Amino acid sequence: MGWAEFTAALAVFFLSHAAPVRPPLRPRLEAILGARGFTLAYSALSLAVLVWLIAAAGRAPYVQLWVVAPWQAYVPLIAMLPACLILALAIARPNPFSFGGARAQDFDPARPGITRWMRHPMLVALALWAFAHLVPNGNLAHVLLFGLFGGFALLWGRLIDRRKRREMGDQWARLDAARRAGPLLPRPARPLGAALRLAAGVGLYWGLIAMHPYLFGVSPLPL
Repeated sequence: MGWAEFTAALAVFFLSHAAPVRPPLRPRLEAILGARGFTLAYSALSLAVLVWLIAAAGRAPYVQLWVVAPWQAYVPLIAMLPACLILALAIARPNPFSFGGARAQDFDPARPGITRWMRHPMLVALALWAFAHLVPNGNLAHVLLFGLFGGFALLWGRLIDRRKRREMGDQWARLDAARRAGPLLPRPARPLGAALRLAAGVGLYWGLIAMHPYLFGVSPLPL
């Protein structure tokens, strides 16, 4: 199929991320599925299309851009651990700065959690995943794939900041200053919960390593 499948998967991925969250479609979907149902369905759709997109990149014509060296395989292995930990600490946490804004009204700037270091932890995890996987995949299809994701993560964070400043007014600046004013290592409100999240992040890391050959047809471990 040449580049046709990869192009189609890329178009479907961005369309599936843009269309459901824009009015008037999102309110209609939430009315049918409920807020939690919408989030679960949107997450499942995103994951399924992402798996397809990565698989399609692997089936696209191979056009080498740089020589792959053994050391490059260690880059995603190292980077994915902090990416998984960031995800575990960020998912379903109150964050008025993020694109989802889950439970933003419950955000306590005195206990900002992962947002003490980053306003958009999900996008930081995405950028780590993308740029780390770019290194050992020196062919055109994967450079396009991971380069687009990495660039999207960096650009989207700036666009979200601009939108949130406009929507929140002076409150955005006050909350942003307050979340950065605390200690560099903020004390979690629930230490046990934070420990469980970190353990889940480690579990996700090892789970991705174990499932990688089955999902994407290649082991992430250096031979």
